[in-house]
Amino acid sequence: MTQPLARQARERIVEMILSGDLSAGDTLSEDKLGKLLDMSRTPVREAMKHLEAEGLAARDGRFLKVRHIGADEVREIFFLRDTLESYGARQAVRLSPAVLGAMRARVEAVMAAGPGEEQWRVDDDFHRMIASASGNPLLVSTVEALRLRTCIFDHGRIPERFLKGCHEHLAILAALSAGQAEEAASRMSYHILQARDAVLIHLQNRMGLPKS
Repeated sequence: MTQPLARQARERIVEMILSGDLSAGDTLSEDKLGKLLDMSRTPVREAMKHLEAEGLAARDGRFLKVRHIGADEVREIFFLRDTLESYGARQAVRLSPAVLGAMRARVEAVMAAGPGEEQWRVDDDFHRMIASASGNPLLVSTVEALRLRTCIFDHGRIPERFLKGCHEHLAILAALSAGQAEEAASRMSYHILQARDAVLIHLQNRMGLPKS
């Protein structure tokens, strides 16, 4: 997406999904979103096209709606994330002590402050930092796309994952600081699979879906 307004519209709609202002099944209306975002229909239309391409929205007849994510899709997404991000964690032992220390400080600050927008930013930056250590731009973009597919399952819907996820981040950073590549990969895998299981339990409890 090249137009600044379309990019801005997309980011604001994603924020609305993250905050719960838009929920799975809600219709995305060009007119309504345009008025809400104080934008013309053109950038909103472009933003909606990209949300559909990214898997956050899907067509239901004539309407584009925020997607329902099913259990099978969750398993597929987290399988790929486990594979890619564990690999990234092995490579991330090359990150400097300064970079790792700065991220540790940000995670600890978020833990002290509690859930909120900064937690989203730190979580994104943490996983981008690990993926980028692979030196593979396609891996980085793939991980970001996969994370976006399940961004609706944030701390607002699964609050018990907030502190647990932060502690898991710190454990990964500790392994990286110690130069323990396989331990970092193992802790990353644990982190990813814990998040997967929490999402599956949420789906089962709230949407009546089976565990397996």
